[in-house]
Amino acid sequence: MMRCFILLVFFCITCVANVHGGTPVEVPDTMAERVKACIICHGAEDKVGRDAYYPRIAGKPQGYLFNQLRNFRDARRYYQPMAILLENMTDEYLLEIAQYFSALQLPYPAPEQIHMQPEEIKLAERLIYSGNPEKNIPACNACHGDILMGVEPAIPGLLGLSRAYITAQLGGWRNGGIMRGQTADCMSEIAQQLTDEEANAIAKWLASQFVSGKPSPFSVLSPELAHRCSQNILENGGAK
Repeated sequence: MMRCFILLVFFCITCVANVHGGTPVEVPDTMAERVKACIICHGAEDKVGRDAYYPRIAGKPQGYLFNQLRNFRDARRYYQPMAILLENMTDEYLLEIAQYFSALQLPYPAPEQIHMQPEEIKLAERLIYSGNPEKNIPACNACHGDILMGVEPAIPGLLGLSRAYITAQLGGWRNGGIMRGQTADCMSEIAQQLTDEEANAIAKWLASQFVSGKPSPFSVLSPELAHRCSQNILENGGAK
C-alpha cells in the first residue's frame, strides 16, 4: 500500500541531495516539474500494485480530477499516500493540477487481449448500450458519452483502463469502499444493482476496446440522468 509513497519520499530525498551536493541544478518552475511526484504512480498506463491500482489520469475531465483531489485531501475518499501528499494544498492549487492533467495528451496503451464467451460479449454490450430498465440501470454510454470517453466537465471516460482497475472500481462502488461517510450517489446505486457476472463482463469488454475520440459536451446528458446524478455533476465541476 505504501509503495508509491515510499518512492515519492525517495524522489524528494534525492532532489534535496542534489541541491546540497555539487553543482546547483536549475529546475524550471513549471507544473510539469511540480507534478513529477504524481507521475511516479499515474503514468501513461494504469499500474497494478500489490494492494492498490494506480489509474492513468491524463486527459480525464478537469472537473472530475479536481473533485477527486479534493475528496482525497478532505478524507472523503481515503488512500493514505494521497491524503498525505494533498493535505496542505488549496483548492486553487488542486484546480491547477486538474487543469494540467486534463490537458495532458499521452498515447493510450493497446487494449488488453481478453477472451470472452459470446454470451459475455452480448451481456456486456446490452448493459453498456441499453442498460437494464427493469433494475433502473441506465446504459453506460448514456452517462459516459456515446463513445465512452466521458462527458465534460464531470464524468470520466471508461476506455483505456485496465480490467483490474475497472473491476476494483465497480467493486468499490458496490460495497461502499470508494467514498466513505457520504450519502449514496448515482454510481453506487447503479453498481449495487449489478451482479458479479454483469460487473465482470463489463470490465472485460471495456478493457479490450480501442481508445478513440474525446469527452462529449455536457449537453449530451438527458435531463433525467443530469438530475439523478446532480450531486456528482455539481461537485465535479459546477455544471448546471
